[in-house]
Amino acid sequence: MRFSSLSFQISGLKPLEKMRQFLICLLMWHLTGVFGDEVKSVSVMEGDSVTLHTDTKLQRDDLILWRFGPQGSLIARINRAANMISIYDDVLDGRFRDRLQVNDQTGDLTITNITTQHTGLYQIIISSKLKISYRFNVIVYAHLPAPVIIRDSCSSSNCMLLCSVLNVRDVSLSWYKGNSLLSIISVSDLNIRLSLPLEVEYQDTNTYRCVLNNTITNQTQHLNITQLCQTCSGVFGDEVKSVSVMEGDSLTLYADITEIKTDDLILWRFGPQETRIAKINKAANKISIYDDVLDGRFRDRLQLNNQTGDLTITNITTQHTGLYQITINSVRQISYRFNVIVYAHLPVPVITRDSCSSSKCVLLCSVLNMRDVSLSWYKGNSLLSIISVSDLSIRLSLPLEVEYQDTNTYSCVVNNPITNQTQHLNITDVCQPCSDSCQ
Repeated sequence: MRFSSLSFQISGLKPLEKMRQFLICLLMWHLTGVFGDEVKSVSVMEGDSVTLHTDTKLQRDDLILWRFGPQGSLIARINRAANMISIYDDVLDGRFRDRLQVNDQTGDLTITNITTQHTGLYQIIISSKLKISYRFNVIVYAHLPAPVIIRDSCSSSNCMLLCSVLNVRDVSLSWYKGNSLLSIISVSDLNIRLSLPLEVEYQDTNTYRCVLNNTITNQTQHLNITQLCQTCSGVFGDEVKSVSVMEGDSLTLYADITEIKTDDLILWRFGPQETRIAKINKAANKISIYDDVLDGRFRDRLQLNNQTGDLTITNITTQHTGLYQITINSVRQISYRFNVIVYAHLPVPVITRDSCSSSKCVLLCSVLNMRDVSLSWYKGNSLLSIISVSDLSIRLSLPLEVEYQDTNTYSCVVNNPITNQTQHLNITDVCQPCSDSCQ
């Protein structure tokens, strides 16, 4: 902490009074820096108006500047001494044109008919006897579409549904059974297609609904099982068994045959093009492995049991994720399918300090280049927040705000359906009080 630029005129006072005046000035000087670092969060729906309040009554000689964005673009100014208000609504491609209003008594800024383009950091600087600054982080949410529920697949007794929304950001998509939450997927800072599966039985009489929500509002779609889940035709040929495995392990796909008959022909295929990867011709007593197909991803990894037709993939990688099909030509043709998902080993999540204020610290828990994972904050054993993604390889980050004096235990967990990794938070180590607020 430096005091070289701080001076006081306190001559003529008694020593005790001098000390008291010095401490008051020091406190005022310290607090001025702190409040300048505070950021107030404001959420608003697209199309509404929002007013950023200064909570100040302007003085006669005040100069007020409103700035926006990372470059601090000037969007409004009040010069009380000159009795002049200036609106710069043509900056930044005119996104503020005819939308800004400034109150010349308080300095409050109003943005009318707001859009998602107006999301960002706003700063007001009031130059008076003291220089005061306030910041507002404004998040504008687009109106939510109603989620769409479709049938994805079916079997002899169950129906697999997908609830989906397109081109949304900063939302969560959830399935509810009555009032009980069944599953949730959340994304922020992304514009993608979100889908969340649900498996139900044809005879299920429970009430289900899919809910899309952001911080301000939500949209709900109720499920009509009778309408969507008609019994599949050709059910048994459409059976798909899901199999999950960790990268580096071995996986065996079972043909469920006690013993191959003398004249059986068995074919194993992989992927959307149904590329042949293995064959057993029992009549010719011949086994063929086609492990050089598809850029050689199966090379020296396939093993075939000539008694049962089971296929084993050794030292499996994420390149082997996909649909496998076995076709058995015997007295009749039988087909089975396996949806194999190979999960990479999870890294330990990293916790860093993102920002701070006079009393609080904002942390970020992050993992890099992950897919099909969820990232969560826990307070003790209680879930605080969660973000999940599938079919993406991105950087996932999840914020947490804590006070410096907080003595609770927090942990950040990254997990997939098979395993998880946990990072415990040490508030003392990560959340040192901000040095820039004390200078």
